Amino acid sequence: MRCLNINNKDVGVSKTNHFTDQQNRIATLAKALGHPARVAIIEYLLKVKTCICNDIVDELPLAQSTISQHLKELKNAGIIKGSIEGKTICYCLDETTFAVLKQYFKNIIISVNDQKCC
Repeated sequence: MRCLNINNKDVGVSKTNHFTDQQNRIATLAKALGHPARVAIIEYLLKVKTCICNDIVDELPLAQSTISQHLKELKNAGIIKGSIEGKTICYCLDETTFAVLKQYFKNIIISVNDQKCC
């Protein structure tokens, strides 16, 4: 449903098309990273380099179904990738996504360091 206010400005309609592709991409990544269980999954994948879904269940105090949902969110955002080998799914971090994040935060850090603000 589309809502309009008295000035004919859109209200309640997604405004993502008003932002750059990079801004939308970073927002998607930030949303996916916005849960401590997903951060823990990323840290676990960094530690073991690759893993099978059941390994994560043994590592985190969450149910299989909950971990599967978090893995789905991470995969949909492009933070992790996986391959199916028989009945098991192996996950790893997507290095291209982390290169995007690295460059984004590097630019912020440089700008903040150069900032002349109160």
